[in-house]
Amino acid sequence: MAGILAVLTGAWAYALALVADRPAGLLAGAAVVAALLLATLLALRVRALPTPPGTRFAAALRARARRRGVPRQVDPDAPGRPRPRAPGLHPSAA
Repeated sequence: MAGILAVLTGAWAYALALVADRPAGLLAGAAVVAALLLATLLALRVRALPTPPGTRFAAALRARARRRGVPRQVDPDAPGRPRPRAPGLHPSAA
């Protein structure tokens, strides 16, 4: 990893020296590259952080809220469905 970083740094310095004809241009290029490197490192660090413990529970609650709250209406007279039973004279045990 360190070897790759050294090669990339050397290639960057060589390309910047070819493009920048004054020290101000060299400094500006170095500042831009440093800012990009810092942003990349911060993005990688944020991505590597573990997720908070309540995130999965909150996602499950949001998914449940998006689902249908009322059961869909079913046609009781559709073919293959048993007819609904009327209440009997005696209350059921359950």
